[in-house]
Amino acid sequence: MKKYVCDVCGWEYDEEKGDPENGIAPGTKFEDLPDNFECPLCGVPKSDFSEKE
Repeated sequence: MKKYVCDVCGWEYDEEKGDPENGIAPGTKFEDLPDNFECPLCGVPKSDFSEKE
């Protein structure tokens, strides 16, 4: 599983953990997030996330 980081605020999305607080189940791949997914901290779209090395 991969991790992705918001390019604006640094919030991290971990596919293994998901984001249960925002209705995203553990194991949800980043590419499977809805097109309207936004960073829960700063509100930028998922296009402003980068895969974490």
